[in-house]
Amino acid sequence: MEAKLVVKHVLLAKFKDDVSLEKIEELIQGYANLVNYIEPMKAFQWGKDVSIENLHQGFTHIFESTFASTEGIAEYISHPKHVEFANLFLDHLDKVLIIDYKPNC
Repeated sequence: MEAKLVVKHVLLAKFKDDVSLEKIEELIQGYANLVNYIEPMKAFQWGKDVSIENLHQGFTHIFESTFASTEGIAEYISHPKHVEFANLFLDHLDKVLIIDYKPNC
């Protein structure tokens, strides 16, 4: 049986110092809600850095979205709901790093 293709879209974020915890929670909920509007987005997970290695380079949060293909990511990126949310979300970030990858498992 052929394995289903999966592509992960990972965003590392550091929120600006003046962004309240309540606003961060609101933004996270908005991000998570995109899965309800953008069909190619199959799953969403997020978390905060808990590493003891102190190699996070200031990034505090990680957001991971799952797609069936790179074409699905392209559709997600151009979707009006994503564009609207990204403009709001990115305005609250001090640092951001985005990587798309295909898991080798």
